[in-house]
Amino acid sequence: MNTRWIRGLFLKLGYPAMLLIGWIFRVKKDRLQKLLVDVNNSLVRKFTLKPAKRLLLLLPHCLQQSECKIKITYNVYNCEGCGKCEIKDFTQMAKDLGLNLFVATGGTIARRIVVDTKPEAIVAVACERDLSSGIIDTYPLPILGIINERPFGPCFNTRVDLEKVKEALSFFAGGN
Repeated sequence: MNTRWIRGLFLKLGYPAMLLIGWIFRVKKDRLQKLLVDVNNSLVRKFTLKPAKRLLLLLPHCLQQSECKIKITYNVYNCEGCGKCEIKDFTQMAKDLGLNLFVATGGTIARRIVVDTKPEAIVAVACERDLSSGIIDTYPLPILGIINERPFGPCFNTRVDLEKVKEALSFFAGGN
């Protein structure tokens, strides 16, 4: 069975139906968006993929500490590696693995990065809303989404589980 076709059907028809049913039964939208990310990730993992030669790691700007004076949205490698956030870990990971790493301030910038870099696969970190819309908008491109942790609220000093990111990158590199 072609999981790519199933994924497309889910993203284009199943998810909008879930939103409607969720609206009727007053299910919070972020729960449905998380479900979309989880189902998408499961379906992407069912692909028999060749290792991706052009892999993109896409991060939200809110992973950077709010008091940091260094601007990383145009060039993530401007990070000075102070260790107050995880950006230094990601820049090192990207250098070690030879992959494209970008930080986006929102969905429009993220989509432009995808168009400009033409990746074969994407590992994206973001909130449920940005991941769900990005996954839908870039279909059929295989994307593994990792939802960020927001201990201080949305879009402010967020975090992500580095092991989940490493595992997703390993999957696309052919390690799983």
